[in-house]
Amino acid sequence: MPRKKKKKFQRLPALHLTLPATSANLGPAFDAAALAMDLFLRIDAKEAKDFSIKASGRDAQICQALENNLILTTYCEVLGEQGIGITPMALRIRNEIPIGKGCGSSAAARLAGVALANHFGQLRWNDSQIIGEASRRERHPDNAAACWMGGLTIARMSSRNEAQVASIRPKGKWPLLLAIPEESLATEKARGVLPENYSRADAVLNIQNSLFLLAAFTLGRPDLLAPALEDRIHQPYRAPLCPLLPCLQELAGMQGVLGAALSGAGPSVIVFLDPARNATSAVAAHLRSRNLPAELLLTSIALRGAKGQNGRRSGH
Repeated sequence: MPRKKKKKFQRLPALHLTLPATSANLGPAFDAAALAMDLFLRIDAKEAKDFSIKASGRDAQICQALENNLILTTYCEVLGEQGIGITPMALRIRNEIPIGKGCGSSAAARLAGVALANHFGQLRWNDSQIIGEASRRERHPDNAAACWMGGLTIARMSSRNEAQVASIRPKGKWPLLLAIPEESLATEKARGVLPENYSRADAVLNIQNSLFLLAAFTLGRPDLLAPALEDRIHQPYRAPLCPLLPCLQELAGMQGVLGAALSGAGPSVIVFLDPARNATSAVAAHLRSRNLPAELLLTSIALRGAKGQNGRRSGH
């Protein structure tokens, strides 16, 4: 009988990930809603003998550090918890997302780690499981849901640690301006200033405004946005840590600014602009008048999340 040939080891195909930045909370929708934005974390990954990272773009030194790297830590932890051997990878990263500034950088990194584990560990997880795993590590599902699905998302966690997500394509044009201060703000510090309890009146107002916020995007009603962004759950308590917020809230309804809200836990602020007017110069002048330096980035809502932009590549 002829001898059987040994099967050659088959490398898994390389994976490309494009993960958008996100802005969560959007005023009253605390830990429940977020928008994806046209700023991206792009990753090309392939199997390798050892772990390595080559990074470019914003905060490249942080992105390419192997020690305490959030992408690799998440990747290894997920595979370890599933009892699957860890495959070393070579990563190429191009980053546009500000790190530690309330723009969803940690959610994008955790999602990348989960998606890489799903691919190289052949876990075959669905969207709810991928978002749920990242959300469990983030301790809230809003950023991870928007990053994976794109557009405007509303999210909650189920009892099985899976994410339940509704993804909405906002109607009309919604230009955005991110005001990013020099200093970062740890999410733990931002959460530490929040009270344990709220009054019924504050809770009811936030529920009402969250529904108006949803109506503004689904109906294409920018006139509803300014009152809908009013919040009594987190922004009043975080404002002392995020001085850009009260300053930019003063512009709501004036000079082409529809409204402003903390981006995530801050310190960055997301400013919603009138598409018929370019308000960037007015915003910059207002910040200068208050002696508040900030980087201003024009962006827009990313209608496709990482789910819709991932692709396999045969090489780099």
